[in-house]
Amino acid sequence: MGDDPLPRDEHDARLRAAVRPAVWPVRPSARPYDLVAVGGGTAGLVAAGGAALLGARAALIERALLGGDCLVTGCVPSKALVAAARAAHAARRAGEFGVRTGPVEVDFGAVMERVRRVRAEMARHDGADGMRARGADVLFGTARFVGPRELDLDGTPVRFRRAVICTGARPDVPDAPGLAELALTSETVFDLTELPRRAVVVGGGPMGCELAQALARLGAAVVVLQRGDRLLPRDDPEAGAALAAAFRSEGIDVRCGVSPLRVSRAEGALRVEPSAGAPLAADAVLVATGRKPNVEGLNLEAAGVAWDARGVRVNARHRTTNPRVFAAGDVCSPHRFTHAAYAQAEFACLNALFPFRLNARDRALSWTTFTDPEVAHAGASWDELQALGRFDTYSYPLARNDRAEIEGDARGFVRVHCRRGTDRVLAATAVGRHAGELIVPFAVAITNGRRLREIQRTVLPYPTWGEAVRKVADEWKFAALTPRAKWAVGLWFRWSRLWG
Repeated sequence: MGDDPLPRDEHDARLRAAVRPAVWPVRPSARPYDLVAVGGGTAGLVAAGGAALLGARAALIERALLGGDCLVTGCVPSKALVAAARAAHAARRAGEFGVRTGPVEVDFGAVMERVRRVRAEMARHDGADGMRARGADVLFGTARFVGPRELDLDGTPVRFRRAVICTGARPDVPDAPGLAELALTSETVFDLTELPRRAVVVGGGPMGCELAQALARLGAAVVVLQRGDRLLPRDDPEAGAALAAAFRSEGIDVRCGVSPLRVSRAEGALRVEPSAGAPLAADAVLVATGRKPNVEGLNLEAAGVAWDARGVRVNARHRTTNPRVFAAGDVCSPHRFTHAAYAQAEFACLNALFPFRLNARDRALSWTTFTDPEVAHAGASWDELQALGRFDTYSYPLARNDRAEIEGDARGFVRVHCRRGTDRVLAATAVGRHAGELIVPFAVAITNGRRLREIQRTVLPYPTWGEAVRKVADEWKFAALTPRAKWAVGLWFRWSRLWG
C-alpha cells in the first residue's frame, strides 16, 4: 500500500478502518504502563495483548498500520495470491483427471481485488477495536526512547516498567544501480492491478519463490535470479533442487549464481543486466533478497539498548542490554517468520512481567515455503546439521505414498535426521503437496524430545498423505535390523521349528 494515505477501493478502506482508524480517541496514560510494545505487527500484538489479558496495564504503539508485514504486505496477501495461482494451475491440469474445462483465463484485476478483500476481512484479527477489547491501550504515532524507562510519542511522554521492541524489518534491496528506484518489493507488489507479461524476480528465498511461481501460473513469463548456488539456501539442498526442477517444468527460468548488476528503463520496458548472460527485458522487477531490521529513529542509545546491522541484541530470554527492555520478532531475530515472532513475543512478555527464565531457544523452529511442491523444515537447519557432523538420515519418497499417486502428484519426499545411533529427532524436511502439514509431527517430536519409535508404532489412517510420516519412521526401524539382529532372529526361527 506504500505511503498513500487514501484507500484505493472499498477493501482498502475497510482494512484501514480496522487497523488505523481515522479517528481514535485513546491517549497515553499518565501512569506508567506495566508493558509497552513498540510496533504493532505480530510480535507487538502478542506482547501487548497477552500482557493485557494477564491483567497488566499494557499499551501498543504503532506508527502505520496494525498487523504489520504479515497482514498488509506478507503472509496474508502472498498466500491469497498463491491460492489464486494454484486454482489456475489446477484448472489447467483438470484434463489429466478426465475433466474438461476449456481454455483457462485469468482476470488479474479480479485476482488482486480478492487479495485485498481477503486482507480486509482478516484485518479484524489485528484491529484496534479488538486490542482495546482485550484491555490494551492502542496508541498511534511515532515513538522514540528518551530514557531507560520512558518513550516520547510525538511529544507526549509514555512511561513504562517494561518495554518490548517489536518494530519488525523491511525489504533489503541490493546496492545495484536502478534497483531500488525501479523494482517492486513485498511492500509494493500487492499494489499491482495488471499482470506484468515479463517479470524478473531477484532472490530465491521463500518470498521470491512463492511470488515467482504465482506470477508464472497467472500468466507471466518469469526469470528468477538467485545469487547463491540453489533455491531456498536454508533448506536441504535436495529440497531446493526439487523446487528448481518443478519451476523449470512450469516454464520458469531459474538462474543460480546470478545477480543483477544494473536496472534501467529502455524502450518502454525495464532492462536488467545480470552478472552472467545477456540483458533481460522485463515489465516488472521484484526484489526478494531478505530483510533488514527497523532500528533507525528509535533512539536506542538513550535507553541503553545495544544493536547492530542484524538488529537489536537480545539474550535467550529476549532481554536487551537494558534489563527493562525486551525485543521480539524480525527486529532481533534471524528467523523472520510470523510464527517465530509470535513465539518470541510470548516469551518476551512473560519474561518481562514475571520472574521467569523462559529460554526461547528451547523451542524448535519450523517453517514452510508455500510453493508447489511445498518445502517444509523443522529443527536444526541444514548448515547446523553439517556443523554437528554426526547424524543418521532416513528418507521416504512420496512416489511410494498411495494417496500421492492417487491424486496425481507424487513429487517430493519426507526426510528425518536423528542423533547418530539413536532415534532422537534433530531435524526433518518434507517436500510435497502438503509438506507444511507433514512437518507438524516432527516439530512436536523435536520440541518435546520424542523419538521415531513413538511415531513408528502409531497407526495412521489409509490412504493419507500423513502415512508418509510413519513410513519414514519405518525406514529407521528397518535400518535397526542389522546383520547381527537378523542372525539372532534366524537363530530363533531355527530353534522354534524344532518344537513345531
